[in-house]
Amino acid sequence: MNRKPITILMADDDPDDRMLTGEALEESLLANDLHFVEDGEELMDYLHCRGKYSDPVSAPKPGVILLDLNMPKKDGREALKEIKSDPNLKRIPIVVMTTSKVEQDILRSYDLGANSYITKPVTFDGLVDVIRNLGRYWFEIVELPQSEEYVRS
Repeated sequence: MNRKPITILMADDDPDDRMLTGEALEESLLANDLHFVEDGEELMDYLHCRGKYSDPVSAPKPGVILLDLNMPKKDGREALKEIKSDPNLKRIPIVVMTTSKVEQDILRSYDLGANSYITKPVTFDGLVDVIRNLGRYWFEIVELPQSEEYVRS
């Protein structure tokens, strides 16, 4: 199977988590392009091609979003609700990747349309393992919509 690497968009306000996820992606030998935003407002700007994300070459359509719940400005819960209620965005798979193990966060995330919920591992090796498994699942096993089906508004 010869698939084009899928762009991963990570929304997380923690610079260490962003850096470690990038390193884990490299360690997992996944050839995916990884882009970062730091809060829910920036995530929505990216998805709607606004401001510094207006160039589709430097801000390509994500195939999967890794979403932290606890971010400033607009948190992950609000962004998740907004994405899943937008006909042009709702098909983008969203993996909530957060430190919260609170049952209410898990239930609410799924109720809002999250495709998966993962508690961030506490070790780098654990993160590499999670990223490797995410990669295997989202980029080798499941069929995702082709990018031309995604309308950037």
